Parts: sequence; C-alpha cells; structure tokens
Amino acid sequence: MSNLDRAPAPSLCGGRGFVVAEPVRELLSPRHVKLGGSTEVRRLLPNLGRRMIGAWAFVDHYGPDDIADEPGMQVPPHPHMGLQTVSWLHEGEVLHRDSTGSLQTIRPGELGLMTSGRAISHSEESPRSHARYLHGAQLWVALPEAHRHTDPRFEHHAELPAVTAPGLTATVLLGALDGAASPGTTYTPLVGADLALARGADVRLPLDPDFEYGVLSMSGEAHVDGVPVLPGSMLYLGCGRTELPLRAESDAGLMLLGGEPFEEELVMWWNFVGRSQEEIAQARDDWTEGTRFGEVKGYDGAPLHAPELPPTPLKPRGRVR
Repeated sequence: MSNLDRAPAPSLCGGRGFVVAEPVRELLSPRHVKLGGSTEVRRLLPNLGRRMIGAWAFVDHYGPDDIADEPGMQVPPHPHMGLQTVSWLHEGEVLHRDSTGSLQTIRPGELGLMTSGRAISHSEESPRSHARYLHGAQLWVALPEAHRHTDPRFEHHAELPAVTAPGLTATVLLGALDGAASPGTTYTPLVGADLALARGADVRLPLDPDFEYGVLSMSGEAHVDGVPVLPGSMLYLGCGRTELPLRAESDAGLMLLGGEPFEEELVMWWNFVGRSQEEIAQARDDWTEGTRFGEVKGYDGAPLHAPELPPTPLKPRGRVR
C-alpha cells in the first residue's frame, strides 16, 4: 500500500507523551485521498492530533466501490522501509507482487502481511478479471528499532483463528485476542481483529488494559461503547479498558486495532518510516537511483516517482503536536 500524495506531509509519530492513559471516546473523521485509477480511500491514521494506535501508524479504508467496468486498484511499484503493511479485504481481490519475488492474490478473509524491514518494493492491483466490488483496509505497523533493519519478507495466511460469541465472529489478523493468536509475525505487543456483528448483537469483547485501542467501522450500523460509529470513521478508545461493549443495529463490520503504546519517536514521510531527516532523504535518493529497494518483476507499468521532500526539516517529536 502506497501513500500516493504528491506532496505528502511528514508525520511525527510515536512516543508516549500523547497517549491517553484512561478510557476515552474520541471520534476520528477521515481525510479523503485518491489512490490511483478509480479508487478513493478514507485515511484515518495519521490524523490531526492522533498519529498512532499502538504500533499501528497508517489506516486507509476504501470501498465498497463498484469496479465492474473499471480497472480497480492500480498501485505501481513503490518502496517501503521500517514498517509492515497489512492488506485486509471484505470484498474483491488484490494481486500483490514484491521485490523478494512474491506473487500472491489476496482474497476476503485472508491476511497479506509484508515486512519491509530495511527495504522492499511492491505493487498492488486488481486482477484483470475481478469481482464487481472492492472493499477493504490497508494498514501499516511501525517496526521498533531492534527489528526495523530486518530482512524483507511477505506472508500470506489464508486460515486465521476466530473468537465467537452470540452474534459476533472476531477474526484475529495479528496478535492475540481472548486466547486466539494469529500466525502473522509481529514485533511489538499488538492486536488487529475483524469483527463481524449480526443485527441485534449485544456483546462485550475482552481487552488488555495496557493497550490503547481504536475501532474502525467498515460497514453497517454499530455502537462502540455507546457511541455510534459510521462506516469510514474510527473511534479512539485510549487505555485502561478490560472490555469493550459492542451493539449492532444492523449487520456490521468493524476492525479492532490496539497495542502497547509505541515508545520510540518516528518520522513518517511518503512510504518510509525512519528516525531522522537524513535517513528519509537517503531512502528517497536510493529509490530514485534504483538501488537498495530491488525490482518488482511482472508489473505492466513504470514505478512511482518519489515526490520532493518538504522544505522544512523533518524531526521526530513523538505524539505531542
């Protein structure tokens, strides 16, 4: 997943100074961003005043889009470093290629997890013959210092564990929830889960009080801790919760994102997560010069050009604005 903004603003992320250490109900509205071709996404993270939730540093929600007569998602080869990308679909399919040689079609309910480590490049596209609708989320997880220079890799998990309760199926993408653990590789304590609620469901989901959480609404009408959360919006919940009340007015789809607050301070610009201005600038030069990030073979088209760096210096400042 790429940030296709041609003038991306640097995001100064991480640190614990802006973590809410108690339960809150902070509703986040999305920013609408074009993602190439016919796809428009709703960007929930980074958001004004809320840059991360645990190690989750980037959240895009897209669709459902009718792409029957459209090319659908078309994201040319582009670089990443210092993060993991998570591809999650409710409808449609996405063909993933990367510079390690991976070629994988990702379908609804399957986890596509790419660890960029020190450097990787990839492309994402709707297959030529594709389903009518495309609906999903693309997310980034920041890698901690000890692992951010690891070897790049791609994982595909077609089978994932689930937690069930009357009217609820919670599929665990990453981390663990109520004893169910995902096979996806993680580098910090976190959780990501897809919550399918049936109309009339009224349940309580167990949480870790040391984690901060957010809930993204994908579809339907649901109340999260008593707050109505409409599709394409996210409710930030803070820390200190042992359970989360959920109630569905219709069949609804949500994503629970949480984790231990990310202590390290980061600079996030375009498709890079680093620690300094110099590191980001070097990554941009390496991509422009065709070194370090490898080659995505088989994609029909040119790679993305890196935008210009902003004129002001990039400095990691943590969560405080």
